[in-house]
Amino acid sequence: MLARERQNAIVDEVNANGSVLVKELAEKYQVTEDSIRKDLTLLQKKGLLKKTYGGAVKVRAKMHDLYVSQRIGKNTPDKQAIAREAMKVIEKGDMVFLDSSTANIELARLLIESGKDVTVVTNMIEIMLMYTSVEHPRFLLIGGMLNDENDAFVGDYTDHQLMSFHFDKTFIGTVGVDLERNAVYTHNVQSAMTKLIVMQNSEKNYIMLETRKLNLSGNYKIASVDAFDGAFMEKEPEDWAHKQMDHYSIEWHYEHQ
Repeated sequence: MLARERQNAIVDEVNANGSVLVKELAEKYQVTEDSIRKDLTLLQKKGLLKKTYGGAVKVRAKMHDLYVSQRIGKNTPDKQAIAREAMKVIEKGDMVFLDSSTANIELARLLIESGKDVTVVTNMIEIMLMYTSVEHPRFLLIGGMLNDENDAFVGDYTDHQLMSFHFDKTFIGTVGVDLERNAVYTHNVQSAMTKLIVMQNSEKNYIMLETRKLNLSGNYKIASVDAFDGAFMEKEPEDWAHKQMDHYSIEWHYEHQ
């Protein structure tokens, strides 16, 4: 096999599996590990993968729809599965914060349908509209400057109000999670600050996470992965993600299919 053919095959493999290991590639293609490392260096320069210690992973993308209005109605079954998992940790008497997230819209729907005795606090308008039809709701809306991308209030006034709360549990939306860099991202700096302040005023913090977002990035880091107590996903992630998840002492929740 020519070097170019081997390199093309490596790209196909990393895109299919999420990651590759130098040792395994050397054995598979019957070449030295040094040759594989040179292949990976060349492919990284071309932007086709990203080298890691002992191997490589596929290139992360920024393909997240910026506006909530663009995301509502997309991947709804996945978001419903995430919400069902999140419901399992919410207990009677909890005060929970639902961050701006389309998965949290589904979680709010489940909370309303269940009639569970909890207090819901949010800065997201779509969730507030859902609670307008609930009789005697235990619900609080945090106001401030409107961020129309997130359909939510953010900024200094919002953050000032949030500092007075002590939440039992928070459910945080994200545009991407980088397990290698230990980072949870969003696209808006003011939204990132508001999310962080919510986390600092909560007993437990959870990420609402479609597994596809393990391959996506954002522009602003909300917090480290290990700053969270757990993450809720719609299904079991791929093997490459599993290996990296083991490095973090948080609880990974997903529906078993």
